[in-house]
Amino acid sequence: MSADGGARAQETEPKAVATFRDWSVFVRGDGDKKVCFAATEAKDKSPKSVNHGDIFFLVASWESGAATNQPSLMTGYDLNTRPEPTLRIGSDKWEMYTSENEAFIEASAEEERLVRAMRRGADMRVSAVSQRGTATSYVISLRGVSAALDRVAQECR
Repeated sequence: MSADGGARAQETEPKAVATFRDWSVFVRGDGDKKVCFAATEAKDKSPKSVNHGDIFFLVASWESGAATNQPSLMTGYDLNTRPEPTLRIGSDKWEMYTSENEAFIEASAEEERLVRAMRRGADMRVSAVSQRGTATSYVISLRGVSAALDRVAQECR
């Protein structure tokens, strides 16, 4: 790889800017291409007998305004489209649509409702099915998410 290619690769790597309890804030790119996001790794993964890979939950905002507080799930395996992955915070529930190893909320109003619930909750429970048909579930800690999202907003206005 050339020195120039290596420099370009480093520019696309996210840079950690802060940590708030269980959530970290990252920034990647600059100008209109700048993306800021809060991320955390699943605290609990079930079933224990399965190799889940890395399981992250992210909330991203773009400096360009293309999206603000867009939540997503990133898994270490490809997700099945049916049944849809679901999120629960307390008695509230959201369904997600999948794209390979990621899942998203379809409607922006539902994204906003989820982010508000995340700020109030203690943890979030996620259930999904792998393309191999394995039912999985995760516990995502919400400790520190409010401060992390505030920092994301500060980094990408």
